[in-house]
Amino acid sequence: MKTKFTRTTLVAIVLLSSSALVIAQVPLKANAVVVDAAMTDNIFQLYEGTVSKIDQKTRTIFFQNSDGETKFIAGPEIKNYDQIKKGDHLNVTYELAVAIELIKTKSDGVRSKVETSSEATAAIGEKPTRTVSNTTTIIADIVNVDRSKKLVSVKGPSGKITVVTVKNPQLLANVKVGEQVKVTYFDAMAATITAPKYR
Repeated sequence: MKTKFTRTTLVAIVLLSSSALVIAQVPLKANAVVVDAAMTDNIFQLYEGTVSKIDQKTRTIFFQNSDGETKFIAGPEIKNYDQIKKGDHLNVTYELAVAIELIKTKSDGVRSKVETSSEATAAIGEKPTRTVSNTTTIIADIVNVDRSKKLVSVKGPSGKITVVTVKNPQLLANVKVGEQVKVTYFDAMAATITAPKYR
């Protein structure tokens, strides 16, 4: 039987370990009015497998799926290790979302970028699970609007100009140079172990 140690299971090890929480926000101006927003949200499955066996002496967990058998050694940082049982299901996913909001307010020249991270793990007594997420929010100035090509050029806090394609041309009807745009990037990776449904 083919047994492998994949990069994805290494990610699962990291995901299922310790936790921390950092929260921050980018405040909008009091007179800011959000005109509309466009958002894309995609979730990708990185790995899926079933616990085929557990070696308690070495704390090695074996996962089986259509690609073969994968294993990793669960170090002491893996919380709730004793809750993992043969037949349990491991699922590792990655989510990416981008939201763009056009803001009706006169720019005062203040542009900003804020990055936040958060991590969440299972409670004591539950099966191991962990989600690591990152959010980046940028407030940028609109420096050019090309309605015929549905393009908006924005200048971020670093001074770099980025050209954004707006799928819905109606969003550009009242947008002017000198106003601002808020762009939020969100990504998260989650690893969860669950009991089979028949239990």
